[in-house]
Amino acid sequence: MLTAEEAAALHPAPEVTESKIARLRLLAADSNPKIRESAASNHNTPLDVFEALARDSDEGVRACVARNEHAPCDVLRMLVDDPSEVVRGFLAINFFVPDDAMSTLAADGNPTVQRLVQWKTELATA
Repeated sequence: MLTAEEAAALHPAPEVTESKIARLRLLAADSNPKIRESAASNHNTPLDVFEALARDSDEGVRACVARNEHAPCDVLRMLVDDPSEVVRGFLAINFFVPDDAMSTLAADGNPTVQRLVQWKTELATA
């Protein structure tokens, strides 16, 4: 059986090109929030697009940014005070959220968000 590294070497990801970035920008500007979610979930999304998607009016789009492990730390920090507990919940379980943002989430007014922070803390120290 192949290791993950061997499989990746046999099937490398395609190169990130300017045309791919242009397509991500188009997806992020689409009127359909499900299409914008695909841009928010992509690990090649540019910083300015991540920032715009973190301010999207659709909760699902912001949730995709919150759970994206490739989203920049400053973008993830933008979501710590999001009005949606769903967004904050996804943020709470993202292992790439900075410690200062996690401290804010630990004091969140929503008990589910608090429990998710606690769960992730326990998982990380297990």
